[in-house]
Amino acid sequence: MTPLARLQPTVRDGLHHSAEGGQIMGMPAPIAVTSIEELLALPEDGLRHELLDGEHVVTPAPALPHQRVLARIFAALHPQVAPYRHLEFLSSPADIRLEAKTLVQPDLFILHVDPEHPPANWAQVGVPVLAIEILSPSTAARDRGKKRRIYQDVGVGEYWIVDIDARLIERWTPNQDRPEIVTEELRFECPGDVRGTLDLNVVFEGGPKG
Repeated sequence: MTPLARLQPTVRDGLHHSAEGGQIMGMPAPIAVTSIEELLALPEDGLRHELLDGEHVVTPAPALPHQRVLARIFAALHPQVAPYRHLEFLSSPADIRLEAKTLVQPDLFILHVDPEHPPANWAQVGVPVLAIEILSPSTAARDRGKKRRIYQDVGVGEYWIVDIDARLIERWTPNQDRPEIVTEELRFECPGDVRGTLDLNVVFEGGPKG
């Protein structure tokens, strides 16, 4: 499968509210899920299921502007990361286990892998060196709140929250109380002295201004 093929959205319905600021809309999930094992045992339904410190959340299909921005970020970063065999740049669906009761599916993420022995399944994947979430009305409270705190606590190297409406990226690292706000060019580093840049004018091309 080509990298961009992984970026195609799936159709989702049957969604439920969460305690983190109403990020999900729809009917309650019919099956109680409080562990990763229970989450992974759910029948395949085309929805994005995550477990955040024991809280089961289901995410609706992203809007078209979300997917456009996702594709632009992937297109910009993939050529910068792909030459390095110890880094892997992927998009969800994914099953990244961060804690005993936390399994996440970031929109985009970079993994630090052993090129001689790359992970064979999601259970072998460690904490991402970069996680990217693109805000939508149904996920903003969770992405900025509970998920952000989890990413910081487990040591995700960098967490980017992409705000399409404000045309900016909130850049978090594990020990920050406030994010760095980036509006023009974002410079980043990955393990192995890998450096890259992301031009936000390209990312938000055609998006809302102001």
